[in-house]
Amino acid sequence: MLVLSRKLKEAIQIGDNIELKIIAIEGDQVKIGIEAPRHVEIHRKEVYLAIQEENSAAAQTVSVDVLKGFLKGQ
Repeated sequence: MLVLSRKLKEAIQIGDNIELKIIAIEGDQVKIGIEAPRHVEIHRKEVYLAIQEENSAAAQTVSVDVLKGFLKGQ
């Protein structure tokens, strides 16, 4: 893990097209602005993990029999 210190209004550049900028520091909270291309998905970690869990659960609910029936229908 790379650990960097930044002050208010300073930024971190990731590759050619992603910039993280420190927008505000209020007590123990830091507000970060993220500039990235529209195709790059950006989520809070807890939201990302919830999406992964939902995707995994949805993938497991499809049975092999359903898939076999789908293939026979073609």
